[in-house]
This record gives sequence, structure tokens and C-alpha cells, in this order.
Amino acid sequence: MKKWITGAALALAAMAGSAYADGHEAYPERPILMMVSYGAGGATDFQARIVTMTAGNEDALGMPIAIVNRPGAGGRVGWNWFASEAEADGYTLGAYNIPHFIAQSIEGGVSYSADSFEPIANWGADPAVFVVGADSAFNSMEDVVNYAKENPGGLTFSGAGLFVGHHIAALQLEKAAGVKLAYIPNNKGGAGAMRAVIAGEVLGGVNNLSDAFRAREAGNVKILGVFDLERNEEFLPDVATMMEQGFEIDNASVNFRGVMVPKGTPQPIIDKLAATVPAMFENGRVQSRMAAGGSPMNIMTRDEVLEMWAARQATLEELLAGL
Repeated sequence: MKKWITGAALALAAMAGSAYADGHEAYPERPILMMVSYGAGGATDFQARIVTMTAGNEDALGMPIAIVNRPGAGGRVGWNWFASEAEADGYTLGAYNIPHFIAQSIEGGVSYSADSFEPIANWGADPAVFVVGADSAFNSMEDVVNYAKENPGGLTFSGAGLFVGHHIAALQLEKAAGVKLAYIPNNKGGAGAMRAVIAGEVLGGVNNLSDAFRAREAGNVKILGVFDLERNEEFLPDVATMMEQGFEIDNASVNFRGVMVPKGTPQPIIDKLAATVPAMFENGRVQSRMAAGGSPMNIMTRDEVLEMWAARQATLEELLAGL
């Protein structure tokens, strides 16, 4: 009797294991959601909709990906939900922004860290830029810094939130230029921060290159400097880096964007996504739409993203400790 029970248990375990494996092999069997921690119209939302548009193709995932926005508090609302409430079953993905969620976890007061998530692939790297309204009297970063020196704390400028790439860039500018600035986080994210600049509600702003490129093309802003190690020759070859303009500012604020899943997602699903998603980003239609929107691409595999996350963690710990 005991042998029969043992044999039956092993058979049931084998059947369950087979069903488990079969379920993963069939993944995905229904449409997938991807949570974006910023509002509709901002750079992350704009790009996420483009890079997922071929997900339903047979040579991709074979199921569409729908974007769900959970904005608020510079991304904290969405990432807190993703870390603590999202199902780890492969049917709820998340868009990540680095340095945002890593810097926020270092500062504390959130329910997530890099250990809360599993990266899948990176689609882009969007430098921060300094923008002013098209009719602004500022025509260079020297003009901006001189005004800040003459009016301590009087230079108002917008960004997408606290301890996001925009805020990191602002902190670096304050330190490099030896000035005190009035950084105003916008509760509508990057899109709201850009509208504040265009409407003249602030004297300037730090925003994403991609958003700023489209706003400049529309004649709404001037772009005075790039927070990166090199100029962006594809979209802004005429705009000098901060270093070129005399400010020792590196690329710590560059906004890497990609796809992740919650910790605990079954490894076969992670492997399927990691093998498929980078090819989605390489699709010609995706790349042409990203280029038309002024959105720099930087495709990385899961292993490359893991290395990037670790490197950014170390950089941000050092940077924030010194500010």
C-alpha cells in the first residue's frame, strides 16, 4: 500500500510538473499589460507604446501588449504597486527608468529596490537636457548660471519628479556651477514639466532629449545643453554637452528605459521574454518610429541590463552620498 501511494504521488508530481512546463511553453496565452509609472504623453509612455507595437506579431510574442499608466510621485506610485501587488506571472510587465527607481530606493521611503525586479531588456538611453522657452533671454548655459549667481534660488526650473534623472542632473548642475537653483518637480511628469516651460510658468527646465527634440521641432523651446559625455549627433548635433560648456557633469542622469517583471516570475517566462523582446526592439518599423520621435535607442539584453543596473547602483550611491 505504501509503495502504491508513493508511486501515485510521484506520478501526480510528474503530471503537475509536465503541466507546469507545458503552461510556460505556451506562454503567452492571453494579452499582456505593461505598467508605465508616468502619464500619457511623456517620453516613457510615448516610447513604450512604440517599442511594444509589434508584440502581437507571430515572430514576436504572438499577443499584444497594452500600456497601463500608474503615474505619481516621480514614478514611486507605479513602482511601489509593481513591487508589492503585481502578479509575477508574466502577464504584467513594467517599464523601468534608470537612474530613477534606483536613486529613489537609495533615498528611501519606497517599497522597492533593484532586487524587487527582474530586467528583461533595455530599449533606449535618453539624456537629460536643459530647456528654456523659445522666447527666453537665455541662449547658453553660461547665461543660465550667471542669472542663478545673481539671483540665488531665483532660477525656477521644472523636472519630472524627485530623484529621477532630471533631478539628478539638477543636483549635478548645482554642484558643478556652485549655484543654488529652484528645482520644481512637476506632478504631471515629463510632459507636465515641458508644458510648464512652454507656458512660461518656470524660467527653464530639465527634460528628456526626446521630449525636448519634439518641442524644439515645434518651435516651442530652445535646448541649451546636454547632460551626457558626448553630443547626440543623431538628433542634437548643434547642442554642446555640459562638459563642453565648462561644467564637470558626467552621464549619471541619462535615462535608460526598458522592460522588467516582478521578482518571483518563473524563470522559463523570464527566459522567453529575454529571448524575444530585444528582437521586438530591433524591428524596422519600431526603429523608424522611434527615430521620427527623436527617441535615442540603446538595445541591451537581459545580461547587459543586469550589469548596467549594478554599475548605476554603485555610481548613484557615490553621487548621492556626496550631494
